[in-house]
This record gives sequence, structure tokens and C-alpha cells, in this order.
Amino acid sequence: MAGVSVDEAMRRAVELAARGLGTTSPNPVVGCVLLDADGQVVGEGFHAYAGGPHAEIVALAQAGERARGGTAVVTLEPCDHTGRTGPCSTALVSAGVARVVIAVPDPNPVAAGGAATLRAAGVQVDLGVRAAEAEAGNIAWLTSMRRGWPYVIWKFAATLDGRSAAADGTSMWITSEAARMDVHALRGTVDAVIAGVGTVLTDDPRLTARNLRDGTLAIRQPLRVVVDSSARTPADARVRDGAARTWIATAEEVGVGPDGRVDLPALLATLHGRGVRAALLEGGPTLAGAFLAAGLVDKIVGYVAPRLLGAGPTALVDAGVTTIAEAIDLEYVDVTQIGPDLRITALPRKREG
Repeated sequence: MAGVSVDEAMRRAVELAARGLGTTSPNPVVGCVLLDADGQVVGEGFHAYAGGPHAEIVALAQAGERARGGTAVVTLEPCDHTGRTGPCSTALVSAGVARVVIAVPDPNPVAAGGAATLRAAGVQVDLGVRAAEAEAGNIAWLTSMRRGWPYVIWKFAATLDGRSAAADGTSMWITSEAARMDVHALRGTVDAVIAGVGTVLTDDPRLTARNLRDGTLAIRQPLRVVVDSSARTPADARVRDGAARTWIATAEEVGVGPDGRVDLPALLATLHGRGVRAALLEGGPTLAGAFLAAGLVDKIVGYVAPRLLGAGPTALVDAGVTTIAEAIDLEYVDVTQIGPDLRITALPRKREG
């Protein structure tokens, strides 16, 4: 029987890593495929939850003695430190693995160094196989670790003419149940959901991840963050209901930004220190504009309903743009129909200079 190529094994490892999305934070998602000396798959694994066995350990347990002389194909450089689990680099050496193929180096200085340890033990190490795919699958964690603040996704829902509510303020529901269920699935992949106090006062959202069909809460809930400069969040607001952890981020606690409100870079740095690697920016066109104006949004997910209002609040206000030359240019990366609505995913383009 013909063996599996390293390229094919890495493709499978990337697929395995994706199974950990939403459950591994503050750790990364990682997938591993173990090939024996003949190129046959003898073990597979992925990191399922923080504190649990790493992908390499799961794959080694499946392979047993068949790992000796084989190749470990892994999406992220094996860790080289002892935390809640031992170093994967040492485990691979002890198992007698002859070669380790890595897609992406580990940017975390605490855990990095696995490749060097493996090479020092005589293990062949190769880097960069399907690096772009592995990077994309782990983009929130990698981005957060490289720069020290979370990967921020701005999510909004609007009509085709960009309205987030009608002229009388009603907004339930602009998009379909299918789109709203998709949003709850998105909430389940992040560590924090951020909204402005204006949205809390107007809509009184729960900001939890749940199943809309029966109302049940997801097992893992993101941290609810209310950006509230002057501590106006009511004591009986639903974000205080105990269904998930909540942080009312005030200017007094976080610091004051140039606009006299909560300092947003300081807010994100604090969230990173609390283990938040990916954050979903939800309610508030003013808060969204402030994040965009500051260049703090990494990805945009917009749900556009096939409806027209012609008047009413817009999904975004004052993003620091005063002329067409200053427009925030986007790159569309996906357009998918969700029920009757469109889900548009886009990335802000980096400005030159």
C-alpha cells in the first residue's frame, strides 16, 4: 500500500486542528498526523481543550511503537516547555520519531524552541509545509500572540441600504433566524463579545452563545465586555444575569483615550492579559467606528438582509473617514447565503506607509 505524502498529511493535520476551534483558548488549535517509516498513517490527534493533551501526545498514544523511525506532521511547532502538560518536543524525541514537519513556528516565547530541541536530539526538522493554510486556521491565536492584543472581528447586521434599525428604533429582527443562529455559532468560537453601553441601554442584549431553537446556552460562554466609559450599565441589565462572566470596562478602570472615552488599545491589552485571543465586536455603530478609526479591526463579518428601510440608524458611524481618499478599503474573502441573507466576510486592507 502506497504511503501518504507529507503534504497530504499536513492537509489532514490542518483539518484536525480546526476541530479545536472555540475550545482550546488561550491555547492554539493544533493538529498532528504521525506516519510510520513506510509513510502509513499510524496516529492522528488535535488539541481539544486547554489543559488537555496536545495534538502530538494524542497521535503518539495512538501510534505506540509504530512512531519509532517515523514522521510527525504538525501544524504548529511542538511546545518546548512544561505547563499543565509536558513538552511535546521531548515526547517526540522519547518516542523515537526521526523527522518532524512543521507548518508554522510558535511565536509564543514561553513555548517556542521545540524545533531547536528536536534538532539537538538528531531529529530532522522541516518548516513551512502548507504554512498559509495552517496560519489561516490559527489566525486569531497567532495574531494575538505576535502583537499582544486580541484578534478583533467586527460583526454587524443591516439591510441592503445599510440600516441597522428602522426610523422608530425597532431592529428585531432585521436578519433571519438562520443568520442569527450563525451569529451564535460565531460567538462560540471567540473568547469575548464586546458591545458598547449604548447598545446595552437600547437593546438590553444577553450577549451569550446559545441555541435559538430551544434557548439553551452553549457549554462554553465568551466573556461579555461592555465598553462603558461612565459606568451607566443598569444593575438589572441582562448582561449581568450570571449566564456568563461579564466585565463592565469603564474609563476609570481601563484608562481614557484621546476621545475622552475608554482607551481601546488599553482595553484590548487588558483582555489579552486575561487570556482573550479572539474577540467579537458586536453592538454599537459608534464603538465600531472608533475601533475601525483606530485600525483595531482584523476581520469584518456582515449579515445583509434583502430589505430596504430608507431611514433609520446605520450600522456604522464616524470611522474617521472624511473624504473618499480616506475610505477603509476591504478585501472580500467570502460571500455565503445564510437563509435569505448574505454573510459577507472581508478583511481591511493595510494602508501603505
